[in-house]
Amino acid sequence: MTTGTAHPSTTGTAHPSTPGSTSASPTARQVWTRARGIALAAALLLAGAVALATLQSDARHGTLDPRSADPYGSRAVAELLADRGVSTRVVTTLAEARTATGPDTTLLVAVPDLLTPHQQRTLHAATTGSGGRTILVAPGSPSVGTLAPGVTAAPATSRSTALSPGCALPDARRAGTAETGGTRYTTRHLDADTCYPSRRLATLLRIPDTSGDGNGDTVVLGAPDILFNTRLDQQGNASLALQLLGSRPHLVWYLPSLSDTSTTDQDDDKSFFDLLPSGWLWGTLQLFVAAALAALWRARRLGPLVPEELPVAIRASETVEGRARLYRNASARDRAAAALRSTTRTRLAPLVGIPVTQAHTPEALVPALSAHLHGDRQPLHSLLFGPPPHDDTALITLADQLDALEREVRRP
Repeated sequence: MTTGTAHPSTTGTAHPSTPGSTSASPTARQVWTRARGIALAAALLLAGAVALATLQSDARHGTLDPRSADPYGSRAVAELLADRGVSTRVVTTLAEARTATGPDTTLLVAVPDLLTPHQQRTLHAATTGSGGRTILVAPGSPSVGTLAPGVTAAPATSRSTALSPGCALPDARRAGTAETGGTRYTTRHLDADTCYPSRRLATLLRIPDTSGDGNGDTVVLGAPDILFNTRLDQQGNASLALQLLGSRPHLVWYLPSLSDTSTTDQDDDKSFFDLLPSGWLWGTLQLFVAAALAALWRARRLGPLVPEELPVAIRASETVEGRARLYRNASARDRAAAALRSTTRTRLAPLVGIPVTQAHTPEALVPALSAHLHGDRQPLHSLLFGPPPHDDTALITLADQLDALEREVRRP
């Protein structure tokens, strides 16, 4: 019997459904083979990032800390100052730095850019008129304008690190060439000492404090190299560092920290995106735009479906046999019986004058068949709309009965 929805010209890809056919899903070995290249690249990238972070962490541990003997620490200059009778005290909070200011004290701010705007204003108010010296180590645009009013950091840094004094400041003239090359500054103070120029901009400034007794000053240092242990013996670094830091008997070494909450202000509360540099935000936006353009470039163009010639033509009988095997493997006798009955009703309806749209309505099809065959309606209703068979034998019997009914209707 060949009831069903198969057509003589049915085509498809030649993958007959047999009980021994393999699954189309990839195996674990195939997945690993495809993904091992990406996994290896990710592992190498992660290992490189960990190694780089480790090396940088070791190299910069204790940067500008007078207690650290690391290459980028400043223990050497602190010990040389101690030999000259200058005491060094390390503070990590703004409250300690404010109380330590005085005419006999030099306050060194190691990383001024870590201070919030409110902390910068508070520190400047404490040092102004104190009569002491304030040394700002490599302050940038975020801090130099507040801690040293009238001073501006240039966008471009110095090309060379070792520079000549180029000024009349006694400390600089005695030290000679020193590695101050870094951030360059301009100032509107006419009485300021502008030393170690690079392309006509100073990398070291000394600005007298005209308030108070007039003995205080602020020193803006463009680079921290002269304070590093590993660079102290180069050029005139040691001489310049000892003269700048040893002008008073007490040296307060302020190491700002992001965890310092001794002086806070509500205006300093910023979100995560406020703390990100603007370059990062613009770079992320550009990456998103590039990803969107790449997606549009690689995406398929929308349009009408294009018919494709399949490589193999499959006979209708093979399609029916393959579907039958699927039904048998799944024990789907109900679906198989429903398909047989539905197809039979669709073919019988036009033969007895019933529209195809009413072929699946018992009230329309059964009376028309009974009138055509002059038989009992109950067997016809049970045959065409009855319950599913309970076993394979009953399914075969149903198929035979449907085939016999269709032959009888077609008989002239």
